[in-house]
Order: sequence, then structure tokens, then C-alpha cells
Amino acid sequence: MRKLLTYSMLTGLALSTAACVETAVVGGAAVIGSAALQERGIKGAASDTAVRARIVHEWNSASGVFMRDLNLQVWEGRVLVSGEIANEDLRAQAIQLAWKAEGVREVINEVEIGNAGGFRTYVVDSRIVSELETRMKLEKGVSSVNYSTESFNGAVYLIGVAQDQEELNRVLQLARNISGVRRVVSHVLLKDDPKRFRKPPA
Repeated sequence: MRKLLTYSMLTGLALSTAACVETAVVGGAAVIGSAALQERGIKGAASDTAVRARIVHEWNSASGVFMRDLNLQVWEGRVLVSGEIANEDLRAQAIQLAWKAEGVREVINEVEIGNAGGFRTYVVDSRIVSELETRMKLEKGVSSVNYSTESFNGAVYLIGVAQDQEELNRVLQLARNISGVRRVVSHVLLKDDPKRFRKPPA
């Protein structure tokens, strides 16, 4: 939810037709430039945006609580769901609906059961994400474009691709050193990990 602008632009990249070529040219070019630098490339970024859009559609068709209470990250067809929801039935439904989306290779369930943290928690988590993303951009030896970050109630969730273990260790340390962070949960894969190339289930 905190990346709605980027999400909207990438959705346009993934789903637009020739009739929409003149729409958001400058913003679209910036997103394309960023995607080209990522390990997943422009095609991979567009595919992940389409996967995310399908999951959002499934969630919104079932209940408004999913997009309200849960965070959704997609990287190379790997879906990371975090946040907090009222009960086990809703959590199971959210994960099952995520699996329905075409192109999903894996769904990682990091959803907690309980009452949503409220506005104050949201403000703190937003600050954590913003600070971490800034630190990664400034950190020498870290390719920040290859990471997706989210935070809920002080827990930081990472997914993406690291060039090597040294780079990943730097990112994890950056996250742990941010005020308000209780724990860091990494689902980042190394660049040469075979799991990156696993096909979606039939």
C-alpha cells in the first residue's frame, strides 16, 4: 500500500495497449529505467506487477479487509504476505486466494493473528520502510533496486535478490540498526539460488 505510485506506473507498463502510449511518458520512463537495473529485468517487473494486480482483484472480490490489513510483496513470482488479520479463517483465505493468481511460484505466509495495530503503528512502520530504503540507496555495495521492503508493528519483511551473501548481510544490518525495528525477516534469495528459476506449479 505504501508503494501505490510505483505500483500504478508498473501496472500501466504491464497492462497498457498502443492506444495509451502518450500516457505518463515521463513517469513510465523512470520506472522502466529502474526495472532495467533490476535482476528480474523489465519483463520480470511487469510480470510481478500483473501478478500483484491479480491477487488484489481476488482479495477485493472476497473482502475489503485483506488490502486494509495485509501487506503484499511480489518478486519473481514469489509472493510475501505479511500484516495482521482477525482470525485464522481469514488468514487461510488470503493465502489461498494469492495462490489462485496466474504466475505465482510461491506464497510466503507471514500473517499474524490479532487486531490491526492502528494509525500510530502505521506511521512508525512507514518511517521504518522509508528510512531503510534511503539507507540502502546510500550504502556502498548494495543494489537497492533488487529489494522490496515492508514493515508491520516493527517487523521488517524483505524479499528480492541479493548479489551475494555479503550484500545481504549489509542490508540485514541496516534494517536491524533502525530505531523501532523489533525483528527482521528475510526471504531474499541470492542471485545464483536455483529457487529463482523454479517454474510455477501446474
